[in-house]
Amino acid sequence: MKQYWLVKSEPDVYGFDQLVKDGRTRWDGVRNYQARNNLRAMKAGDLCLFYHSNIGLEIVGIARVAKEHYPDPTAEKGDWSAVDLEPLKPFAKAVPLTEIKKHPGLQQLGLVRNARLSVMPVTFDEFSTLLKLGSTQI
Repeated sequence: MKQYWLVKSEPDVYGFDQLVKDGRTRWDGVRNYQARNNLRAMKAGDLCLFYHSNIGLEIVGIARVAKEHYPDPTAEKGDWSAVDLEPLKPFAKAVPLTEIKKHPGLQQLGLVRNARLSVMPVTFDEFSTLLKLGSTQI
């Protein structure tokens, strides 16, 4: 069964346009246990909403899990994981956090309830709602 996720990155560090340019990337550097466990739950083919944090504060695209979790090679110590992501498509219209917070169907979204988490699950209904808000179809 396909699962849905939201991943966050600062666009000046690694934005969605860079993922499109690269064609695939290792999603590493996560140093929060809950976010790490979410990475470990990802399966190849799962879809991820790509959120620009700090600058923009908006969902801008969809990525797909290309490779399931493996040891994070950037970790100097500890038990951390990475996954590989590939771009699927940009949103036709970015969905800002202000709009997400106002939507009655998105009040339980992790981005609204626990905004600091960098990798979080998203329900199918939340994913579908966000696609509609972004005028985007898969």
